Amino acid sequence: MDVLRKKEEVYTVDDILELPDGERAELIDGRIYYMAPPSTRHQMILMDLSYKIKDFIERNKGECIVVPAPFAVFLDKDNKDYVEPDISVICDKDKITEKGCDGAPDWVIEIVSPSSKAMDYFTKLFKYRTAGVREYWIVDPKKERVTVYFFEKETVEEYAFGEAVSVGIYEGFSITVE
Repeated sequence: MDVLRKKEEVYTVDDILELPDGERAELIDGRIYYMAPPSTRHQMILMDLSYKIKDFIERNKGECIVVPAPFAVFLDKDNKDYVEPDISVICDKDKITEKGCDGAPDWVIEIVSPSSKAMDYFTKLFKYRTAGVREYWIVDPKKERVTVYFFEKETVEEYAFGEAVSVGIYEGFSITVE
């Protein structure tokens, strides 16, 4: 007996951009992933980290910019990948457009929510690595842990909340996540 399988539909960035106002989603390899609203704790961590990074860059007259979500990142030129990292640090200003970031940010931070756990730890980890992100942090409020992937050196380090986390793309910079 021949079993027919329904072919999964492949979406593009245009489909994401046509979503109704207020509805957020990401697109990875042509598949749409809808996003739940973030918690208050999530947003407080996002603001604290964004501030610390921006402050360090400005005090050291750095060239990189820090952009919190929602901010469009078009990882690949194939029109099938669109993400909104919680925090994007971009050092190549030629990647910045009015629509967002064309290409991989240098440093991405994702703050885990119950609905995003598998995406952050697996799907996005692979996607960010292959797209050229240099450093990827997964901040997990429930586990009170920060996992740091420094792809250029192929290292992975874990830190507990309250410990100083070394930033790989900036020598002499560390952040304590609380």
